[in-house]
Amino acid sequence: MILVTGGAGFIGSVLVKELNKRGHDQIWVVDRLESDDKWKNLRGLKFTDYIHADELFSMGDDFWELVTQIFHIGACSSTTERNMDYLWENNINYSKMLFSIAGQRDIPILYASSAATYGDGKDGYSDEHLKVPTLKPLNGYGYSKQVFDEWVLKQEEKPSFWFGLKFFNVFGPNEYHKDDMRSLVHKAFGQINDNGKVKLFKSHKDGFKDGEQLRDFVYVRDVVNGMLHFMEQRVPGSSGIYNMGTGKCRSFLDLIKATFLAMGKSEKIEFIDMPLEIRNQYQYYTQADMKKFHEVFPEFKFGTLEDSVKDYVQSYLMAEDPHY
Repeated sequence: MILVTGGAGFIGSVLVKELNKRGHDQIWVVDRLESDDKWKNLRGLKFTDYIHADELFSMGDDFWELVTQIFHIGACSSTTERNMDYLWENNINYSKMLFSIAGQRDIPILYASSAATYGDGKDGYSDEHLKVPTLKPLNGYGYSKQVFDEWVLKQEEKPSFWFGLKFFNVFGPNEYHKDDMRSLVHKAFGQINDNGKVKLFKSHKDGFKDGEQLRDFVYVRDVVNGMLHFMEQRVPGSSGIYNMGTGKCRSFLDLIKATFLAMGKSEKIEFIDMPLEIRNQYQYYTQADMKKFHEVFPEFKFGTLEDSVKDYVQSYLMAEDPHY
């Protein structure tokens, strides 16, 4: 049986669908559905049952003996969350408890870390373990992921196979419930349909022109494929923390131009001031160092930005049902 926390969320629900395509339906989805539209991500998925996240650790030994692998994707993913007690409980303590169970029972586990741990990126984006304790995140979310990464590396009792993936800027279907945390592709699609133009933040940093802030944008289908590579192939000696991006940074202008092109619309962009409250924690450049990942999976290919945006827009956002 496969356990997927955050299974109704953005990446988690796409993962469950891909598991279904591979013939897996003995899946337990763990999440907090609450009152938003996240439940729509579960439509059409095949899984054994749903467990509320607050009830997972009350499950008995009989339950845990059935678990053969764990994908721990569930967390508070808001980079603007300021309640550090909430982040500590959800992103650190919860993860510690789950990882400890995996270690005690030798259950392979893959968990979500984040590129937000790299802070402003001035020290680079290397995922080598010796670099992890030196990182200085810019926000509470990134710090919560950093604390857990450091804790994992210190543990003597780990499962035979464990993987922590530092997700970069993931975009794609099933992100629709994420409000301000949705990708710029989805936001731009709505703006273009509503008024024919897209608003982008001006640059407030020397060396970066408006719209030329750089990110490592990675399609959710590639992310999930990478996750499944780790857990299906379980290459001996491969356990560890890895970046999950394309390894190629692109500008926000590139992303928006690809969106206009995929929609068959003429480009119209307006630059606006960045809110003061996020200027000091804004990343102007991210690019995953993917050397370690490609040493394990040398044949793995990521889609281009243009092809990925086109697939997202035309296969999902423009479809009658945009869900994966």
